[in-house]
Amino acid sequence: MLRSSLRSFSRPFLRSSPNYLLPTYSFSRAPRFRPMSHHAGESTLRPDPDKVLQDIADYVHNYKIDSTLAFETARLCLIDTIGCGLEGLRFPECTKLLGPVVEGTVVPNGTKVPGTNYQLDPIRGAFNIGTIIRWLDFNDCFLAAEWGHPSDNLGAILAVADHLTRQGQKFTVQDLLEGMIKAHEIQGSLALLNSFNRVGLDHVVLVKVASTAVVSKMLGLNREQTIDAISQAWVDGQSLRTYRHAPNTVPRKSWAAGDACSRAVNLALLVKKGEKGMPSVLTAKTWGFYDVLFKGKPFEFQIPYGSYIMENVLFKISYPAEFHAQTAVEAAHIIHAKLKEMGKTSDDIKSVRIRTQEAAIRIIDKQGPLDNFADRDHAINYMVAYPLIFGELTSESYTDASAADPRIDALRAKIYCVEDQRFSVDYHDPAKRSIGNALLVELNDGTVLDEVEVEYPVGHKRRREEGTPLLMAKFRRHISHHYDDAHQKKILDTVTDKASLSKLPVDKFTDLFVKA
Repeated sequence: MLRSSLRSFSRPFLRSSPNYLLPTYSFSRAPRFRPMSHHAGESTLRPDPDKVLQDIADYVHNYKIDSTLAFETARLCLIDTIGCGLEGLRFPECTKLLGPVVEGTVVPNGTKVPGTNYQLDPIRGAFNIGTIIRWLDFNDCFLAAEWGHPSDNLGAILAVADHLTRQGQKFTVQDLLEGMIKAHEIQGSLALLNSFNRVGLDHVVLVKVASTAVVSKMLGLNREQTIDAISQAWVDGQSLRTYRHAPNTVPRKSWAAGDACSRAVNLALLVKKGEKGMPSVLTAKTWGFYDVLFKGKPFEFQIPYGSYIMENVLFKISYPAEFHAQTAVEAAHIIHAKLKEMGKTSDDIKSVRIRTQEAAIRIIDKQGPLDNFADRDHAINYMVAYPLIFGELTSESYTDASAADPRIDALRAKIYCVEDQRFSVDYHDPAKRSIGNALLVELNDGTVLDEVEVEYPVGHKRRREEGTPLLMAKFRRHISHHYDDAHQKKILDTVTDKASLSKLPVDKFTDLFVKA
């Protein structure tokens, strides 16, 4: 009786179950096991580190930067990036995220955050600095197969350099600039031919990798430890681009770089304490980055590591706008002036055609309601409509109050994008790196205005001479909201004296911007 009931219970269950290694129960004979296909098992031999990891570590530890242009551009980049961070502090949505995890915590010899009185551990400091830098989408940019903002890395580099200097180690602004050049180069070189956005990953993965590499050397890690730290950055959870795209655009895109900077510092510190790396983190079959997240494709490289990226970085000088729209915004300002000259306004516009690059269509061509600040500063029709109406585009232009004007959405509905193949090709040309846009406006009375085309923004290398005075004016504007006239003069005297600035200890540089 017992045998019969057991069989009636177990056999149907086993027949309907997956083909796992399960016995067929019987009291009259020994258990039989169903055969499974032969599996050789995984080799436990650790391979040599992936070449990509070794190349980055060799560059960080051994390459000497001797480009005067790179160092001068890095100085301008440092000035501009700090200014962008100070401007971000004017927005409560940004400042509410800052400070220590536990309110009131002050870390002796910790990282000081410009524009605040916070003194934090370097991990939290990196998050704070990286977040204020990125908040308004106003810091530098580099565009290729992947785009991104290489000065985001300053969040990690400044946090670690400031902390170590306060502990008694020697780091000068010159060291800071060298770290920036190398972080720019790593992030930008990885971006030249490898599109992370096409597989749904956010470009801040490159901030994390570049920052990890640079701060590893700063923290005293040797070449092999730096390789281990870089591998940890690649294996770390990677951010999806979801928060940058409709219908899910949210402010996380403004603190994503801060998050990447803090992770980079944390990973480098863990390796300093003895954490091992994964030598084939990219190339491992099934489990590596290429197979899991990059559709099995290995990374491609266009140029060896040097100083190309810093020398060719793009500054956002005139407008706090996603970079693919910078030249479109400049064209919109020109057309606004033309309309004013004709005695017309934006109400007289029937349609606006934006001739643009493929990348702009893919990431910032949005139709329908825009939900928040983060949505608006990544919508090309909003960034064009606003200056056509008001003749300006500032950080305040994206607020809910500004967006409430009904004329904006009415004009947005009349704006459409088309791809210009030439713009798309020149966008990727390493000798050009243009970001072209052209606006064609038709009025209600049938008049078609002359098309306004702008191929290179004022922050481009080809317009550097024109752009540098404007960049300094932008910096002066950003510091004016935080410091009195005497303090502003002290800051300006310091950052414009190139020889003295390069020798200045990092903690003294940061102290220039600290709030009492």
